Amino acid sequence: MPKAKKILMLNYEFPPLGGGASPVSYEIAKGYIKLGHEVSVITMHYKGLPEYEEKEGISIHRVKCLRTKKELCHPWEQYTYLRSAKKFLKEHLKTNSYDICHCHFIIPTGILALWLKKKYGIPYIITSHGSDVPNYNPDRFKLMHKFTKPTLRKICKNAKAITSPSKYLAELIKKEIGDYNVKVIPNGIYPDKFTPKKKKKIILSTGRLLPRKGFQYLIQAVSDKDYGYEVHIAGDGPMMPELKEMVKKSKTKIVFHGWIDNNSKEYKDLLESSSIYTLVSEKENSSIALLEAMSAGCTIITSNISGCPETIGNAGIIIEPRNIRQLREQINKLIKNPNKIKEYGKMARQRVLNELDWGKLIERYDEVAGG
Repeated sequence: MPKAKKILMLNYEFPPLGGGASPVSYEIAKGYIKLGHEVSVITMHYKGLPEYEEKEGISIHRVKCLRTKKELCHPWEQYTYLRSAKKFLKEHLKTNSYDICHCHFIIPTGILALWLKKKYGIPYIITSHGSDVPNYNPDRFKLMHKFTKPTLRKICKNAKAITSPSKYLAELIKKEIGDYNVKVIPNGIYPDKFTPKKKKKIILSTGRLLPRKGFQYLIQAVSDKDYGYEVHIAGDGPMMPELKEMVKKSKTKIVFHGWIDNNSKEYKDLLESSSIYTLVSEKENSSIALLEAMSAGCTIITSNISGCPETIGNAGIIIEPRNIRQLREQINKLIKNPNKIKEYGKMARQRVLNELDWGKLIERYDEVAGG
């Protein structure tokens, strides 16, 4: 049996904060605990959250810093996390020791991981999530990444291992940062978190309301007539006013839910009862939103680029992003053929059970961390 390890996990995004990388790091931490390891997480504090708590065996330390939004963190806010986390760790490591550090994001948290290795000799592995890699994100961090490459290279060079949830991102790391050996371990989901329920005539799309996510194209695709389905959009972001203005011209009913916690009963009920789920994004890594919809037995329509085809495989419909005509055609075909909706929903669920179950994937992280 592998020796139990003490693992220090660094991530400025940890539930209930952050986007897709946040629940990923949480599930990996839980997985380590189930394998018998000890896990301490150093993350950002946010109003209303305790500075320290133990959750499902994980010791969670939240360091004081600036953060204005639960779902979003700006570079200057990340900087305050680095300062506070470094100060905290100097005291914490006087009475605590760790076998390895699992760092989420090459930057900003990789800066801490590199410092820990140099000062305390703690080896680290890195899981990249996308926004930490130049030219991944078209609508955020472009200016910042004009200056990050030397730091990114230094952090990657000193890492024990680098992991990526998609082949797409692994190749981008090699192209933009350096020819490092990046191990691909897809994001997963525990299949009992979302399960198929009786489906309603709902087309659902979720996420940050950003131009690259494609919500505007979904609205345009269904606006020409009443499709007999409702479109539900769950999320918040800078495009909200523009999208709400577009909806005024739609003949199909479109409902905005705002931001919903993906651990809430509201989100679970909405997802499990939706028939079709769309995420026709211009850039995704290994989307947790897609995994959740697949687990819930939704028929998936997603993009043919970046990490989306890897996630869905043959268990859904793949189209070009920004292609309103293709999206409208696929929605039309599905609505006219309810059996196809059921078939794709079963295929998506089965793919989760066979290949994307965290219970199986966490062992691969354990091997990377040292077995």
